[in-house]
Amino acid sequence: MKGRLFEYPPKATFGRVLPKSKVFAFGKVTRRLRDLFAAEIDRIVWRFKLAPETTNLPAGPGVTEIQVFAVDLKPGVKELTKDVLYCIDAAIGFPIIFEVTASGGKGDRVKVVAAFKRPSEADSSKWVVDEYFSTEWLPADTKRSPLPVALNLTSLHEQMLRQLTPVAGRSGETLQDFIERHQLLAIKQREVSRLEARLKREKQFNRKVELNAKVRTAKAEVEALASGKAE
Repeated sequence: MKGRLFEYPPKATFGRVLPKSKVFAFGKVTRRLRDLFAAEIDRIVWRFKLAPETTNLPAGPGVTEIQVFAVDLKPGVKELTKDVLYCIDAAIGFPIIFEVTASGGKGDRVKVVAAFKRPSEADSSKWVVDEYFSTEWLPADTKRSPLPVALNLTSLHEQMLRQLTPVAGRSGETLQDFIERHQLLAIKQREVSRLEARLKREKQFNRKVELNAKVRTAKAEVEALASGKAE
């Protein structure tokens, strides 16, 4: 699964432009971040507000609302820097689903990005933003899928996060365990890339054989981590 776009209920429509200055007002923003906002983002639109009254789902532990932000990139910008996303997340006291849109020679494309975000145990007024999950770039006219079936907004947020990655879920696996497995998978994938790069540069036959074996082992570990079956 390459990821999906969600169909949001019409009554959840919010549709307001979020000025960058409003984001900056919620905390200290460095000059570097301000420059990134200016260079990368055309506009931010607060598109949907998923709340009990707009979804018919009750609030859940740590999640009373989920916000959906559309972030339009400036022409020629291919990716949005994660520090920019983190800055927006830190300014808004709810989980956010980002729909990032880029335009270019291949037509408009969109990807969905979101982080596991929860209230801090040390200070409930602050939020902890963990790893970001992301779909691949998809055509902007990709058919949207219904929201996952959920008992409350916490469950809805967790299921939306799980569907933003090709990593298969496992029976009985908690979201925290899923995130930790996802992190291990990313580390192992980087290891495979490094080993393959070394293998291409290596000239000695015996070293190439050794590196090739390490690549096979690392790839097997990647497949195991990505699998929906526990070892």
